[in-house]
Amino acid sequence: MSAASSAGRRALLLVNGKARSGGAPLDAIRAILRQGGLELVEPENSTDCKEVIGRHAGAVDLVILGGGDGTMNAAASALVETKLPFGILPLGTANDLARSLGLPLEPEAAARVIPTAPEKAIDLGWVNGHYYFNVASIGFSADLASELTADAKKTWGTIGYAIAAFRLLRRARPFTVTIEHDGRIEKVTTIQASVGNGRHYGGGMTVQEDATVDDGRLDFYSLEVAHWWRLIALLPALRRGTHGKAADVRAFETTELVLTTRKPRAVNTDGELTTWTPAHFKVVPKAVRVLAPETAPPGAATRFPLPF
Repeated sequence: MSAASSAGRRALLLVNGKARSGGAPLDAIRAILRQGGLELVEPENSTDCKEVIGRHAGAVDLVILGGGDGTMNAAASALVETKLPFGILPLGTANDLARSLGLPLEPEAAARVIPTAPEKAIDLGWVNGHYYFNVASIGFSADLASELTADAKKTWGTIGYAIAAFRLLRRARPFTVTIEHDGRIEKVTTIQASVGNGRHYGGGMTVQEDATVDDGRLDFYSLEVAHWWRLIALLPALRRGTHGKAADVRAFETTELVLTTRKPRAVNTDGELTTWTPAHFKVVPKAVRVLAPETAPPGAATRFPLPF
């Protein structure tokens, strides 16, 4: 899409002030978007992005979301319902969706992409009625999400993730989960079970080495390790997305599965606790449209990634 063809489009700009960089000055970003031909609509009260997107759906041509992966997660259902394309201003801690799409992680550079980028149809994961972009997990990462406060993420960024993760590691305990998929039922003991839709999560960890946000599949893995220190040894493979080759990691591709535990366990979707087991997962192909290059290499990992 050329700059000329983008002229006259109205964009609903929603910025999560609680995101790590959500309180940063936006004047330069606004100027870049306007220079690209976009007319910005900025509602005064945008705390409930789902409600705001629905209310403005008939009056705008696209949505621009400023925040992290939690912000994208909160807007997902409204984007599905309204069918509005969206652009990303990476203002969060991990920004894994932007990373998976190969978008710039510097907000002003990302703003320059939005006015002229084509619309790219991407998949969503779905669990118990909740959409997600990157990964959903039960076990270690869900426990981590419950302990890691918004203030800690804002203050320490991905370093905060790493600090909290290592504190939690020695307290982590295996649990039993029943996995139903593709006509099979398996009962396993694990420290974490994850269901990926996108490529990156946790500040640049990789769900699976060839995963993309538009491949029409879910990538499952289960960390069936005997000792917590084994997770440290797996870190390089978790960064590259090759952990599925390890003997104590179960991994497979599917489009639908159910995870059941003896007691309900929280499910972490894109860093937010949104539902509980039993958890029914499926992929929703081409569910939303994002403004991003059609072919772009996934972004690099951060220096201090979340281990899991």
